Amino acid sequence: MIELEGVPELVDPVMVVAFEGWNDAGDAASTAVAHLDREWKGEVFAALDAEDYYDFQVNRPTVWLDGGVRKITWPTTRLSVVRVGGDKPRDLVLVRGIEPSMRWRSFCNEILGFAHELGVELVVILGALLGDTPHTRPVPVSGVTSDPDLARTMNLEETRYEGPTGIVGILQEACTHAGVPAVSLWAAVPHYVSQPPNPKATLALLNRLEDLIDLRIPLGELAEDARAWQLGVDQLAAEDSEVAEYVQSLEEARDTAELPEASGEAIAREFERYLRRRDGGPTGPGHATDGGDTSPFLRDTTSDRTRPPKPKPQPKDEQPEDDDQADDD
Repeated sequence: MIELEGVPELVDPVMVVAFEGWNDAGDAASTAVAHLDREWKGEVFAALDAEDYYDFQVNRPTVWLDGGVRKITWPTTRLSVVRVGGDKPRDLVLVRGIEPSMRWRSFCNEILGFAHELGVELVVILGALLGDTPHTRPVPVSGVTSDPDLARTMNLEETRYEGPTGIVGILQEACTHAGVPAVSLWAAVPHYVSQPPNPKATLALLNRLEDLIDLRIPLGELAEDARAWQLGVDQLAAEDSEVAEYVQSLEEARDTAELPEASGEAIAREFERYLRRRDGGPTGPGHATDGGDTSPFLRDTTSDRTRPPKPKPQPKDEQPEDDDQADDD
């Protein structure tokens, strides 16, 4: 363990975790934690020893110059704390890093050691997966837990996933066995625009986190980035009839599936968030559920322009089960 600063005393702390890699489609989850760290000026107080958990041939260190002196940054996982004031002050412990290459059980035990020492009351793990979801609709975010009591009290799904898992699933199970309440929030990223960044998915995760922990999150320029991202994808999709038709089929399937919800809890949830932001005053461009940034596309080398890759729709019986994958918490 590398101790960077003394561990502070925290107020009702919640630990928010995200890892780059397999569980981070479009870098949506890791970018969400980075946003919290940047907006609330997080202070790093500890980092895990990279030598214990990373294969440096897979995640290579980087060399950089500091006033003419060469320095090395090693891939690792860092912990920082942000203090949120207001009528109901609450501190967040932010855990951000790269999915470890080895010793996952020891890795999780070390994270849990910090959680116990800091008195963490809830662990929220953010993830993002690729799914058959259109970029023109609100990003689906699933909240899942392994704790049936927590599922009932927080209106979450109890996970039923079976199959390969990543560090997000392993850490959540470690929390459950250690008696630490833990929740995973999963955003579904359109598979045909999977390249990072995806500010729309990041925004959706932050909105869901805000609802979960009842804490108003400053959005900065993220809402405008999300709008610009969607406009960029709209323009590129319109240039290819196959992509446009495929997006339309996804829209029709999504609208049909969610028609009952459109008049129920979803509208109530959005209205409550609007009232909270209106009463609390502006924090930036405001809340949005649509698009920003035009970089996350494959490059067409024949025309030197960027565009989303042409999807190949699968037969119905071969379509991936998004809900089950989202339960991989």
